[in-house]
Amino acid sequence: MSIQPVCAVVVTYRPNETVVEHLRNILPQVQRLVVIDNASTDDEISPVRAASSALRFHLIENSVNLGIAEALNQGVRWAIDQQYRWVILFDQDSAVTPGFIEQMFEAWDTHAARERLASIHPRYVDPKTGIELHIPRAVDGSPIFPMTSGSLMPVWIFDRIGWFASEYFIDLVDWEYAFRVRAAGFLIAQSNRAKLWHSPGNPAELRVLGRAFPHSRHDAMRRYYISRNSIALYRSYLFSFPAWVLRALYRQIHEMLVCLIAEQNRAQQFWSFLIGTWDGLTGRMGKRERL
Repeated sequence: MSIQPVCAVVVTYRPNETVVEHLRNILPQVQRLVVIDNASTDDEISPVRAASSALRFHLIENSVNLGIAEALNQGVRWAIDQQYRWVILFDQDSAVTPGFIEQMFEAWDTHAARERLASIHPRYVDPKTGIELHIPRAVDGSPIFPMTSGSLMPVWIFDRIGWFASEYFIDLVDWEYAFRVRAAGFLIAQSNRAKLWHSPGNPAELRVLGRAFPHSRHDAMRRYYISRNSIALYRSYLFSFPAWVLRALYRQIHEMLVCLIAEQNRAQQFWSFLIGTWDGLTGRMGKRERL
């Protein structure tokens, strides 16, 4: 098995006190690390600044929030400028496990069609519960809706497929890229050994007659981006992947209905959903300053 020199790319936004520890654990497994911060305050980014000097990683500070997609593009471009042929992408709240990079490359090397692979993804485990997160899979066992965090990618794929969709700003950036990869005839795979500690965000659960209905908790702006970008994704890939798009649409409608029952700010959530849906249908993308 060959472990290639790899540059880790981590995007931060208003990072908490655990981020530096996550960065510290990533560094021994990679050759370089670049952190892109999306306009955090001085107090929020100060520990990361100090760590960049002490731990010797590169820090790029954006004066405005450019969104997750463009921040990832910045990090990948920096890695390419440093002559790296591989990147591995992380969210700020993801924590690697021992041997993570080695296990990821092992999955790559043993894949039967590795010359067509665009990305390898790990298993995601909730650090609070120790339970592996459920991710829908295709017939070949690959994740249909993979996460960005923990994905190992060769940089040549960006020449063939293009960059992450900056017009999405945040939410579904990873799904859109995965659909674009597959539409171009490339493959996505998973390492069965590599495990990434990854929090599923801020989940909640509605119980009705003893039955649990899980749903995510998001503010109105995030609900807007999820709704808008979902519509944009469906419009782009309905005819390429009809079953997967319909599956995603069902999940979105189901979660929205649960949110409208369970959340306190129902009217605001529904209004955000409607505006997002309209903007997705009319093609209004990019950063939205207010609703």
